Amino acid sequence: MNILGIDVGGSGIKGAMVDPETGKFTSERIRIDSPEDFRPDDVVAVIGQIVSEFDYQGPLGLGFPAVVMDGVVITPPTSLAFPGWENYPLAERVTAVTNCPTVVINDADAAGYAEMRFGHGRNEPGVVLVFTLGTGIGSALFVDGQLVPNTEMGRVYLRQKKRVAEHQAAERIRDELDLTWKEWGKRLNKYFNQIELLFWPRLIIIGGGVSKKHKNFLKHIRVRAEVRPARLRNKAGIIGAAMAALEKEEG
Repeated sequence: MNILGIDVGGSGIKGAMVDPETGKFTSERIRIDSPEDFRPDDVVAVIGQIVSEFDYQGPLGLGFPAVVMDGVVITPPTSLAFPGWENYPLAERVTAVTNCPTVVINDADAAGYAEMRFGHGRNEPGVVLVFTLGTGIGSALFVDGQLVPNTEMGRVYLRQKKRVAEHQAAERIRDELDLTWKEWGKRLNKYFNQIELLFWPRLIIIGGGVSKKHKNFLKHIRVRAEVRPARLRNKAGIIGAAMAALEKEEG
């Protein structure tokens, strides 16, 4: 059975059908711009629109850019901290709109699921960190293949900085400040060196849409861990969300 996965982002909400055996898309991806004010009811309406576009009924997986516990959004989403989301029962509301049993997990955790199952993290022992670079910095921590959820490493403060890392080194910041790839790469290098001192990973996987341009910035990152671009690129969030829904369905 193919599963619908949806990746909710600050700029766009994307969905596709996924083959759970291979992790490959079995449909075209549908993308709809996120509502400008990102209000909960408006976001749920867009999710419902995507489900309707696929004429889908079945388990539904959502990756969402916030801390999520038991289908409830705990923190304001994305580095832009949109209001109105704290303690919002997202899984319950989406199920009510779509009639699909819905699983919601942190979007970086979803991307990590995909990379650990179908990407560069497959069969990797020890500590593996997966990062998604976009509007903010999402993170997923795996120990011997097991997820430690909602790590939110983008909220780490860098040394001698008054703002958290995702306000210093997210891809959005590169665009806003018109940084060169070298300038941005040096910011990432400082960030990943600090992260390495805390967790000592064997492998760091960098995802998000910018991962397809990895040759421009990975050469500026120098850490002990091996650093790789995400194999699944920006498909990972959709694939991982679908896998989370399947795991829930299978108990």
